[in-house]
Amino acid sequence: MPDSRALMTELRDLIAAHARPDLRTSIDGLFVSRMESSAQEHSLTEPLLVVMAQGGKQLLLGDQIFEYRAGQLLLVTADLPITGHFIEATPQTPALGLGLVLRPATIAPLLLESAAGQRGRATPNGPAMATGDASPELLDASVRLLRLLDSPADAPVLGPMIEREILWRLLTGPHAEVIRQIGLADSSLTHISRAIRWIRDNYAEPMRVADLARLAGMSPAAFHRHFRAITALSPLQFQKRIRLQEARSLLAAQPGDVAGVGHLVGYDSPSQFNREYRRLFGSPPGADAAQLRLAAQPQLP
Repeated sequence: MPDSRALMTELRDLIAAHARPDLRTSIDGLFVSRMESSAQEHSLTEPLLVVMAQGGKQLLLGDQIFEYRAGQLLLVTADLPITGHFIEATPQTPALGLGLVLRPATIAPLLLESAAGQRGRATPNGPAMATGDASPELLDASVRLLRLLDSPADAPVLGPMIEREILWRLLTGPHAEVIRQIGLADSSLTHISRAIRWIRDNYAEPMRVADLARLAGMSPAAFHRHFRAITALSPLQFQKRIRLQEARSLLAAQPGDVAGVGHLVGYDSPSQFNREYRRLFGSPPGADAAQLRLAAQPQLP
């Protein structure tokens, strides 16, 4: 069995060596991060595996809290608006982690070879997010994938093979059912994901739950139940979170047009926009935009 302690040391070193501000690497779908701040973040995430090499992170999905630390993993199986912060991250001891996009087209063929693929239709019994310990085998594969960043000639051939190995470890481990839902074309997660994508792409438009249920191929009652089980939010709460996070991004670039930004993301009432923005981010739009700009400015040592 691989030595987990040695693997964690190499994992930290490789991430620290290759981390960039945009998180991207030369391998498609692989991200590495070095975070030096514990400030709260609001983001929209895609289906993703995260392996934490140093530090930790706490996430809030709806009213549920997820926490993972060094040697542990996070699985996200749908596009989700999340709030979170890194735990005790500083320039001296940054949080280090790798992320791997979870692609249905890569997972689906592996289901035919795994016991998880022999079961019937997958029905979610919890949110599209899970945490747990990373096995030594998973850590070993993760390290070998990161090593390819130093061997660009090998990466196009060996990268997909190691990605499949990582997915196989997940499909044969305690989170098999979570990963399985991504690869099955008829899973409830797949159907709900169609509605999630519609909301993401049309967040400023009026939304009818009956139309989303039809898109997902479900009755309105079943759709609402499955949507909340997966996202920990109602469809309306989900749309509102997407609108407000998009508004925050726009305000960082257009700080002087609060009412215009509110209207652009779908709010007809400026007072409602201000009220809901402050409830989520803790400050009214104008003040929050000023704080974002100040934080983005270079600081003197």
